[in-house]
Amino acid sequence: MSTDLARPIAPGTSSSAGRRPPRNLSRPAGLIRGLGPNWYASVMGTGIVATAAATLPVQVPGLRAFATVVWLACAVWLVTLTAGFAVQLIRHRGAARGHALDPVMVQFYGAPPMAALTVGAGALLLGPTVIGTGAAVAVDAVLWTAGTLTGIASTIAVPYLMFTRGGAGSDAAFGGWLMPIVPPMVSAATGALLVPYIPAGQARLTMLLACYAMFGVSLLATLMVLPQIWLRLVRHSVGPAVMVPTLWIVLGPLGQSVTAANQLGAVAHLALPDPYATAFAAFGIVYGVPVWGFAALWAALAAALTIRAAREHLPFALTWWSFTFPVGTCVTAATGLALHSGSGAFAWVAAASYLGLVTAWAIVTARTARGAARGSLFAPALAQQA
Repeated sequence: MSTDLARPIAPGTSSSAGRRPPRNLSRPAGLIRGLGPNWYASVMGTGIVATAAATLPVQVPGLRAFATVVWLACAVWLVTLTAGFAVQLIRHRGAARGHALDPVMVQFYGAPPMAALTVGAGALLLGPTVIGTGAAVAVDAVLWTAGTLTGIASTIAVPYLMFTRGGAGSDAAFGGWLMPIVPPMVSAATGALLVPYIPAGQARLTMLLACYAMFGVSLLATLMVLPQIWLRLVRHSVGPAVMVPTLWIVLGPLGQSVTAANQLGAVAHLALPDPYATAFAAFGIVYGVPVWGFAALWAALAAALTIRAAREHLPFALTWWSFTFPVGTCVTAATGLALHSGSGAFAWVAAASYLGLVTAWAIVTARTARGAARGSLFAPALAQQA
């Protein structure tokens, strides 16, 4: 894989590890200029720690309180990042334009919509005890609408730019290509939570069918991208170590699709009559178990390749957030399968996966905080704009 492909999302890699960050990173303006859309992956990864805990089939004392605190912190972080990007768009348009023009960074414009959707889902799952049910539904409705509209925009705009610009090499495909096409699947999964709060009748039916349509959009687009990633790995090997964490992104659409299938199936009876409601409920299991099996295979491959890279040297970068949200979708997928199939095995798989998720999240959060404090996570973006 070309070094140009790795460069924009390789903050804090070995190539910059020994360098001092630019002086303008000591000022807020420098930090804002150095923000990229990939920063929203930290919101996604933090948010799913909270939402996955809220529905986990194996509950322990204090887990819900922990999840609520994480969700509140995540909501604050989402607002902070969004404010920073708003300032960047107003005062540093060149930086924002550079992200859109970069063939790698542009893929991560799928992250902001998914961040909003994740925080919105947390509001509905954990917010009622903090802000009340009415406010929680309102917050989720706003964030779901904003995340869905911007997610559909990324699903259309980013592939359009890729199709019209051309020039991608045979070694260009990587996990990040999935980022702009996964948001509709997240909308489908989180939209299921809103279905019971929508007035019965055409409005509720429209919402349910729209979620299934977005499920199809993301699933079929994923089926087009995933073979290209597999083929690139076979023909060109793994590539730079900094890109290895992006292999975990593949778990995102896989796990989220299983989650969506089960969550939508659980509420289908609220809008559809039999036999369609029963069929959609059964689809969650019939579709979910085989796809979860492939996700387990991919997780094993990704883990082996990550261990291999770590033995040689795996530099820290924002790509490490790929260890969080995609794994979290596998937790919610196993949870959905456990709840709807009655499988105790899936319940314990969900619990074990959640422990792994929290461990990865704690490590990546600490490393991100340290890198942000030093300014090294912003330096590559500034160098890209120079």
